Amino acid sequence: MTPYSDPSRAAADPAAGAPDEGLRRSLGVDRRRFLSTCTAVAAGAVAAPVFGAAPALAHDHGRGHDHGHDRGHGGQVLVPPHKRGIILYTVRDATGRDPLSTDLPSGFREVFKQLARHGYRQVEFAGYRQHANAPGGDNLESVQGARLLRRWLDDHGLRAQGNHGFIPPSWPLTKEDLDTFKKHLEIANILGMDHMGTGGDPTGSSYRADWDVAADKWNALGAIARREGIKLYTHNHDGAYGFLLDGGPLDDQGRPTRSSGIRKLEYFLKVTDPKLVWLEMDIFWAHVAQYKFHTYTAHDGSTRRNVFDPAGLVARHNKRYPLFHAKDGVVSTTNGMGYEMVPFGTGVIDYTTFFSRVGQRNYHNPMVEDDNSPSATDPAQSLREAKISYDNLAALRKRRR
Repeated sequence: MTPYSDPSRAAADPAAGAPDEGLRRSLGVDRRRFLSTCTAVAAGAVAAPVFGAAPALAHDHGRGHDHGHDRGHGGQVLVPPHKRGIILYTVRDATGRDPLSTDLPSGFREVFKQLARHGYRQVEFAGYRQHANAPGGDNLESVQGARLLRRWLDDHGLRAQGNHGFIPPSWPLTKEDLDTFKKHLEIANILGMDHMGTGGDPTGSSYRADWDVAADKWNALGAIARREGIKLYTHNHDGAYGFLLDGGPLDDQGRPTRSSGIRKLEYFLKVTDPKLVWLEMDIFWAHVAQYKFHTYTAHDGSTRRNVFDPAGLVARHNKRYPLFHAKDGVVSTTNGMGYEMVPFGTGVIDYTTFFSRVGQRNYHNPMVEDDNSPSATDPAQSLREAKISYDNLAALRKRRR
């Protein structure tokens, strides 16, 4: 596997820059058809946050919508209005509930309407299923369903920016998997997405050989996606920022047992083509990785310390990270992760520092996420917390020097 020499550069995509690309996306037509027609920790772990994790800036500046003013409330807006998004997994109970049983927003159409009222301008899908009694029926994973979704998005001034959807499990690709993947690319184009991805890591392995295979697969899939005008991305959990096993003594199965100190996704960035493969950093899980993976056993058997810097990694590979999951957490010293998920802006992850360090505020697309927002006892909670998260995202300002 040959590393790419400059994975942090902005990769030019001639197809994406075609004069009619904006028209194609506004029509929701696929390319072929168009052309033919922070950390606080428990004892023994990292003793202090790398960035000085503090209560979110929204606590200091209050909540409220920003109407596009770049300055005010103490500094530059860190997330412009048109970049404020949410992954629909956060409100999955609302899209999935029976509209005949409640007056609460239910199904994609009504949830889009409510999210637009909150102020959101972007959404990331987590599949295309909803309750069978919602307009359009239960399964909108089709060309017809995508056109319906696109109409509702347009009606409410929302843009689809990505999807946690189908990545073929087979490698080499079976014809069935390839056909399904192409169908999802067609759906993404109808929805007007620039990106399509998955909620999983490229591989759950710790071994370099398996990451080499994953890189070959993602380069191939990324090439297929690029031909359709789509950037293919993978989403991380904490394990993907653990240390790669790439040397030292072999175990009884002939696999390496020690690390050179490179993290798995850092290696993945090196061995994938920056023109074909992109990443979505889940900032919460990246901070969990910072908490968990701070020492490793080097090839010579010594124990070495290397504290993960999520913002530093993004800054070094800025154009490789078009999307983020903006997910917050409060300190937990009992769950093994260092954090417990909470609505955005109500936790301790220092998003003011993170977004200030990575910059490129008109490039990155932060998607609010809270896995725990849906409640069995409070059906209104997820959409209510989506509003809290939006207001806190909108309130982020760059600190004046």
